Amino acid sequence: MKIIMLGAPGAGKGTQAKKIAEKYQIPHISTGDIFRANIKNGTELGKKAKTYMDQGLLVPDELVVDLVVDRVGQEDCTKGYVLDGFPRTIPQAEALDKALAELGQKMDFAVDVEVPDENIINRMSGRRACVGCGATYHLVYAPTKMENVCDNCGGELVLRDDDKPETVKKRLDVYHEQTQPLIEYYTNSGILKTVDGTADIGDVFAEIVGILGA
Repeated sequence: MKIIMLGAPGAGKGTQAKKIAEKYQIPHISTGDIFRANIKNGTELGKKAKTYMDQGLLVPDELVVDLVVDRVGQEDCTKGYVLDGFPRTIPQAEALDKALAELGQKMDFAVDVEVPDENIINRMSGRRACVGCGATYHLVYAPTKMENVCDNCGGELVLRDDDKPETVKKRLDVYHEQTQPLIEYYTNSGILKTVDGTADIGDVFAEIVGILGA
């Protein structure tokens, strides 16, 4: 079972991807993890990616696809995998489809976790992170026992720059411009399934399991 998770930043697709990987005993693959593993292991692809990252440049699509295809070709992916955060653009999706076709493979599902922008902005602006140990909380969904004090280490909690409404809005604008077209791409491929990401985490997961088949 080969699955792509789609959804805006903060929609909860990463959480669902982990739950899917756990239930179906398949790897949860994010491009960040692939980059880190290849760089750590000093692979040729890792060295190439590092030269771009060290300069603060985006890793070119062709190289990202090579890294992903290399990862999904590994033994633990024989039963399938969940791709999280990739592809991000139409050219990446087309390159992935082409590379998989050469291996005699294709994606089975693209699951879009749909959440309105205003919900995401409210959700993310309620996040708080501990300056001491990095633990994360939420003012509404996962509050601390004492206001503004970390349960783990007693450190102060802050709103990270990443979670400020204006930053979240910019990230959502980029998502709508670059990644949203994938919704149409996978609809045309006949593999897109949409779930309501505003529901409870467990309910969203149950809906996904219903789509994938228990």
